[in-house]
Amino acid sequence: MADDKLIKEVTEKAQSWLGDGYDEETKSQVRKMLENDDKTELIEAFYKNLEFGTGGLRGIMDAGSNRMNIYTVGSATQGLANYLKDAFPNLPQIKVVVGHDVRNNSRKFAETVANIFSANGIKVYLFEGPRPTPELSYAIRLLGCQSGVNITASHNPKEYNGYKAYWDDGAQMVTPHDVKTIEYVNAIKSIADIKFNGNPELIESIGENVDSQYIEQIHTLSLSPDVIAKHHDLKIVYTPIHGTGKYLIPRSLQRWGFTNIIHVPEQDVQSGDFPTVVSPNPENPSAMAMAIKKAEEVDADLVVASDPDADRIGMVLKNTKGKYELVNGNQIVMIFLYYLMARNKELGKLTGNEYIVKTIVTTDTIKQIAEKQHIKMFDCYTGFKWIATVMRENEGSMRYLGGGEESYGFLPETFVRDKDSVSSISLMAEIAAWAKDKNMTMNDMLIDIYRTYGYSKEKGISIVRAGKSGAEEIQNMMSEFRNNPPKEIAGSEVVLIKDYDKLKQYDLKSGATTDLVMPVTSNVLQYYTADGTKVSIRPSGTEPKIKFYLEVHSTLASADEYDAKNEWADAKLQKIASDLGIA
Repeated sequence: MADDKLIKEVTEKAQSWLGDGYDEETKSQVRKMLENDDKTELIEAFYKNLEFGTGGLRGIMDAGSNRMNIYTVGSATQGLANYLKDAFPNLPQIKVVVGHDVRNNSRKFAETVANIFSANGIKVYLFEGPRPTPELSYAIRLLGCQSGVNITASHNPKEYNGYKAYWDDGAQMVTPHDVKTIEYVNAIKSIADIKFNGNPELIESIGENVDSQYIEQIHTLSLSPDVIAKHHDLKIVYTPIHGTGKYLIPRSLQRWGFTNIIHVPEQDVQSGDFPTVVSPNPENPSAMAMAIKKAEEVDADLVVASDPDADRIGMVLKNTKGKYELVNGNQIVMIFLYYLMARNKELGKLTGNEYIVKTIVTTDTIKQIAEKQHIKMFDCYTGFKWIATVMRENEGSMRYLGGGEESYGFLPETFVRDKDSVSSISLMAEIAAWAKDKNMTMNDMLIDIYRTYGYSKEKGISIVRAGKSGAEEIQNMMSEFRNNPPKEIAGSEVVLIKDYDKLKQYDLKSGATTDLVMPVTSNVLQYYTADGTKVSIRPSGTEPKIKFYLEVHSTLASADEYDAKNEWADAKLQKIASDLGIA
């Protein structure tokens, strides 16, 4: 049972939500929590304020200071509006874009955001309906805006919603703007500080005028139109998993020239209840089950999916046994980057001034590919805002080919500064056609990459610990791994530790300690073993979980060895998880 002091604190905080300015529905929800003898719900809803972090807000939708509702959304927006006015004091008109996904309450939250911005004298371009997150990023740049907000909880379960804040380059905010915005949001102490009554004259609806330009820009990325013309009838199964990709992704595929797009009708239904899945996350096999069934019915060449806000891509390929199998995020990024490097080389477009980007937890096999192709590779923190930072730093001096991260995100263009499943799915279809033109399947192509550049396999493990006690448990786990690192993992000695919270690298063989050069600190820990195993550990910044990224390396002499090598890797990954106590 919670201690009396905590119950007293949350009770007083909850009672303040019964005062002036709060709507009756919210007050009724709060009264029920206060009257309930079990104080668990009350504590979870009020023990802290929902944090406006470096990526914005994310939380369960309900009444309370630690929940997503019009008041926590309002506080975030008023703080951001105040910061924008201080950051751009000389602009005659500050402009923002506001978008949203299909989730329950997303439209209401988006309209709340638009009203607050406009009440503060800020021009708002409000999307007329649900749109992909990357289109919001595109619109910020297209319309010359200073900021943007997208209401989405990405691939989280249906009870969640979120608030992503963007800056004028179309990327989610980084230092100093994220830190300053947090300061301004934290300065909002009362709902009396929030200007809820909007100015309709400053709110402009946008939709097809942006959609069409976005689709045309995406089409400029095509490198193999002749191959698409030959294989235009490639069987492509696509599912939006009830999300925002429903209209734009098939439209983009058609614009590229693909004529055989096969839908999963039950999942074309846009719904915040996500009725056909437990969780709308394309990295989960269960979320892809209906698409796989459809693929089996039609003998599809490619199966692709987007998550609810259409920034992540899921993919399924036929394996060596002819069975449809989910491709992991590392493999997706690797296939994209390999194609972009190889195809640019085929076309004679490489000048020695190109670069790619991956995150520190994404497979190091990509590094091997880049080195052999003589292309510069940058490692950055997890999150596309960091990939966007690398893009911004190299703008005008080097040519960006592509960047991605293991969490099923890729960006093949510069006119968007966040991961983009709309462009990525069109490009992946082109890659499938390109492979087919070389008498290869996509799986053959993947095997050939491993044979040429070295074999690797990865496994992600997430441990979810919700609520106040969960957050404390995750913190304790990170402390334990940091203070008592393993000496050996899966029979191989730990030889190197990278601690990004301290920006230090520890060579355990030589005893040398060196600095890690990164823009800021981050709560990420990495172990490297003598046999090439890599383990990365980080708490999620947006969800109540701690994530483990396991990676093993070997060689692949021939395609015939592939299945056996996968079995070896699976066993080793299981042993690593067991040794870390997370199996």
